[in-house]
Amino acid sequence: MKLDTWNEVAAETMAMPEVEVPSFPDRTFRIDDFGAVGDGTTMNTEAFARAIEAAAAAGGGTVLVPAGMWLTGPIGMKSGVNLHVEKGAVVVFSPHPEHYPLVESTYEGLRTVRCQALIYGEDLVNIAITGQGVFDGSGEAWRPVKRGKMTESQWRKLVVSGGVVSEGGDVWWPSRQAMEGERAVPRLFQEGRGNAENLLPYRHYLRPNLLLFTRCRKVLLDGPTFQNSPSWCLHPWLCEHVTVRNVDVRNPWYAQNGDGLDLDSCRFVRVHDCRFDVGDDAICMKSGKDEDGRRLSAPCEYVTIRHCTVYHGHGGFVIGSEMSGGVRNIDVSDCTFIGTDTGLRFKSTRGRGGVVENIRIRNIRMKDIAGDAITFDLYYGRKSAEADVEPVPVSEETPQFRNIVIRDTVVKGAACAVRLRGLPEMPVNNVHFVRMTLEADRGVECAYAERIRFSDVAVAAKSDALFRLHNAKGVELERVRALAETAALLEVTGNDAGQIHCSELSAEKAETVLRHGPEVDRANIRGI
Repeated sequence: MKLDTWNEVAAETMAMPEVEVPSFPDRTFRIDDFGAVGDGTTMNTEAFARAIEAAAAAGGGTVLVPAGMWLTGPIGMKSGVNLHVEKGAVVVFSPHPEHYPLVESTYEGLRTVRCQALIYGEDLVNIAITGQGVFDGSGEAWRPVKRGKMTESQWRKLVVSGGVVSEGGDVWWPSRQAMEGERAVPRLFQEGRGNAENLLPYRHYLRPNLLLFTRCRKVLLDGPTFQNSPSWCLHPWLCEHVTVRNVDVRNPWYAQNGDGLDLDSCRFVRVHDCRFDVGDDAICMKSGKDEDGRRLSAPCEYVTIRHCTVYHGHGGFVIGSEMSGGVRNIDVSDCTFIGTDTGLRFKSTRGRGGVVENIRIRNIRMKDIAGDAITFDLYYGRKSAEADVEPVPVSEETPQFRNIVIRDTVVKGAACAVRLRGLPEMPVNNVHFVRMTLEADRGVECAYAERIRFSDVAVAAKSDALFRLHNAKGVELERVRALAETAALLEVTGNDAGQIHCSELSAEKAETVLRHGPEVDRANIRGI
């Protein structure tokens, strides 16, 4: 059965453009020559600004941060500047909201007003942050904490440290202004009054990202540790030619919105040899949300990710849910996810629109995944997909996921090995799983998926059916085998199920090869 013109061969030959890397003149500007003091108590915001301005005015160069503890407010980058933090240098950002002005920004796919990012730059060319030092965002002074994410002793210690607790007793906030902002800020935006003046009383709620680069070209992050961000950690938006290598990104596992790297409507990106241990999605592709994202129409594209390791995180590699401008031509390989909530995570929902396509993923290793090792969920944010299965008309608001190859992947422990949950009006389409070994509590579950291929896939699961297909069409199972005792190798249900092709199945450990619902036409299942 021919699935589509975009398959393993097309994925293997997908060409990725070269990513340009910035270079800098051999000039050095030490921040302590501009009045900075590394004692952990002196505010160095102006010293950083003077050193960066001097480097830019000279035609570019390196701003050197030597070993020491450097307290500062936000750092504004300029074209031609490499901010280099030596080993032993710790840049600590002020925990006081009044040091961060409210500015127009973008967050979670929408244009909005937020506190100035801790490190920021707009419309810049040739910028870098390098070295073996640490940037610490003092995120504990900004983030709310959910009680359910802490032990009782941790919760008690947090409560007595200050701040306020929500009326229901389930969320700690660093200040009353931050807590009140949860209700006040959305209301102000709904009323058309979401400007800086009206939002100022709730500045503590409008948490900044640690790094936000906007419309920048030739960006390099190489070497430092970025940690403890108030919100998202690294957020390039509308940037081109971005290289992220050899960095460590660390947020507490309970960090609210504690994403690691959010590549947002970026082009020509290379990420390699990085480590992530964060409180939300680790490596995430985004391109705007709903109408805002579709109007901007700036896809995230031509991204290569290599040799990265993710520990804690909601997802290891993630696309969505803000993907309304599209995500395409992404190549992920040789990555390891250990202890993440999910491994490979594709998410969206009705209303987003956008197309995710031409995704190549290979040589992935996953261990102790709390939820789904591989998940496609087009009901993201909805409480129950089962109560919302009637198709709706296809429109610009309909998200599409298609042309994806995942191969040479091992899963050692997960709640579910693979779960695909498409929309009845727009199934997940043309996804190939090739040469995989999967060990999980549940095997493979597909609902509203079309033209799905499993080739040379071995599964060990505790569920009574290894492959569950519900209203799935055009599914091919080739050289699939059970690694452990199971009641059924394949279960097919749903009135729209059909065109199931099987060949060379190894079912010695299965009590039965096929189990199907009475609504399924047995003639549509071939090869068994």
